[in-house]
Amino acid sequence: MTAAAVPLPARPPRAGSLAPEAERLDRACERARDGLLAQQRADGHWSYRLQSNVCMEAEYLLLGRILGRADPDRERRLIARILDDQLPDGGFPTYAAGPADADVTVEALAALRAAGLPSGHPRVAAARAAAERLGGVAATRVFTRMWLACAGLRPWEGLPELPPEMLFLPGRGPLGLMRFASWARATIVPLTVVLTLRPQCDAVVLEPGALPEGAPGGPRRPVPSGPLASAFLGIDRVLAAYRRLPHQPGRGRALARAEAWIVDHQDVDGAIGAIQPPMAYQCLALHALGHRRGSPALERAWSAFEGFVLDDGERCEMQACVSPVWDTALAMCALADLGVAPDDEAMRRAARWLLAEEVRVRGDWARTRPHLPAGGWAFEYHNDLYPDVDDTAIVLCALGGADVEGRDDAVLRGLRWMLGMRCRDGGVAAFDAENTSRLVGRIPFCDFGAVTDPPSADVTAHVLEAAARWGLSATHRDVTAMRAWLLRHQESGGSWFGRWGVNHVYGTAAAIPGLTAAGLHRLHPAVQRGVAWLLRVQREDGSFGEDCGSYRDPALIGRGEPTASQTAWGLQGLCSGGEAGSGAAARAARWLVEQQGADGLWSDSRFTGTGFPGDFYLGYHGYAAYFPAAALGRYRRSRPVGGAHSTGRAPIKLTGALSEALV
Repeated sequence: MTAAAVPLPARPPRAGSLAPEAERLDRACERARDGLLAQQRADGHWSYRLQSNVCMEAEYLLLGRILGRADPDRERRLIARILDDQLPDGGFPTYAAGPADADVTVEALAALRAAGLPSGHPRVAAARAAAERLGGVAATRVFTRMWLACAGLRPWEGLPELPPEMLFLPGRGPLGLMRFASWARATIVPLTVVLTLRPQCDAVVLEPGALPEGAPGGPRRPVPSGPLASAFLGIDRVLAAYRRLPHQPGRGRALARAEAWIVDHQDVDGAIGAIQPPMAYQCLALHALGHRRGSPALERAWSAFEGFVLDDGERCEMQACVSPVWDTALAMCALADLGVAPDDEAMRRAARWLLAEEVRVRGDWARTRPHLPAGGWAFEYHNDLYPDVDDTAIVLCALGGADVEGRDDAVLRGLRWMLGMRCRDGGVAAFDAENTSRLVGRIPFCDFGAVTDPPSADVTAHVLEAAARWGLSATHRDVTAMRAWLLRHQESGGSWFGRWGVNHVYGTAAAIPGLTAAGLHRLHPAVQRGVAWLLRVQREDGSFGEDCGSYRDPALIGRGEPTASQTAWGLQGLCSGGEAGSGAAARAARWLVEQQGADGLWSDSRFTGTGFPGDFYLGYHGYAAYFPAAALGRYRRSRPVGGAHSTGRAPIKLTGALSEALV
């Protein structure tokens, strides 16, 4: 449903006519505003496509076969989606325009063959050759080899042990469940069942050698070394021997506890963690435990998993997640930057939708914060057990731009929860507090992606900005602690690492606004070093780009093909750092104006979102909609006019209740 356009607020009168460049900027802002409003849904929220790599489609296809739910018509569309991502060398990448990856290529090859494409098909032959060149199955992670074993495509031998008895360990013990990040907990518990029961399945039958195992001396998955790695490998061998015993005391009770954990952690829609891996793995675990069609737990799990599918009848795509809360809050922030008023009905509808999404129950996070009242927001439609601090910070910023009933009470709960999740060292992580164990990442199972949730610069900066938006003073204890953390974690070159966005452009463009909002002057050396870094990596045409490969190759930090979202982040950092009147900011704004689409928005062909640095990336299709719109609005507002300079909106004055509660 298209929302009605709203007029931009009047600009301050100036003598003479507007300069052509200013007129063009005004038109671009108007078009961006109208474009965003046209994409608002009838109930007030925004939600955009979330793209990742074709492991999502391959695993959906294999899971359908394993569970006996295969749909030949849908499989045809899944294959079309997979083939769309095949590179000229036959392989498949982890991110758009990236190099071929062994895991993605092997899983894609398995799905192509499972769906019936013969070994002689040109695309299959090319994929197999690429997989062999990349090291074959021997070069893949535990997750990939587990999927192949579940589908009956290779033996279970060689996979690490992950015993369900670990659920009996103290949660905060050295290897307890709470030592893992929220997403890792939601993944590990179902996999304790799958890797223990090792279900036998003949869902896919292929000829010997259909999947290359890898040549002797060829590429292999890196194996940890050192005394600790040797100790864990020894433990793994002991656990494997325990598995072979005719009687395993306590194993049945451990599996029952894992099953209960899975059912207890299903959200109202049946999802666990509201991300693809644990949602898929709970289906595998429940199936291994004997659940079949008609089982309420399995039906809820499968329904939630299918809820992430985009199927238009021609192509079928499996999303790794959905991002409606994140999208809605950032779209609201962009509209506020463009000058849409707090009493505008579009803003009010969006705010009411966000208020209805507030999390009011206690999840796993309460194990480390037992006295902290519930509050905050999650990323998705349903994920009450796993709200996150980053979403909460952006939602709080967004609610500052809308005047609706019940807002202040929700803001108070959100601020309390958000600040209560600050870690002892002053930094803020996404989902958990004090989740920084180095030990758990060394167990043989953990060979892919981050399994802990330490504080990050981007989340800490967003929390600082939200706290300042709601009037917390620069001397507030949480503000000073977070500000000090950010200053300590600035890179030697002046940038900040981007945990949840690619990469240093994202981290730096978050840190500078956060620090200046929290009372640091724009002439502070840390701010100026951050600005200087942005100026060094800005392209001659004014744009910014940073490749996903920058997480592994330092030479790519700040370098890459330009994107609208990253150029918007760079412009935002420049404006907050006092450079709104500079030629660098003008060039960035001009590049965005020139790249604006017919719908008033932008598009990115490259991924700029991060799931796991170095391992898993995301293409947020909303990023090229709201971030450039927000950046142009902020640039328009921040440019010096008559000697005046502004880097942001005025903080909201706290009411008596809010002020007293947060002192």
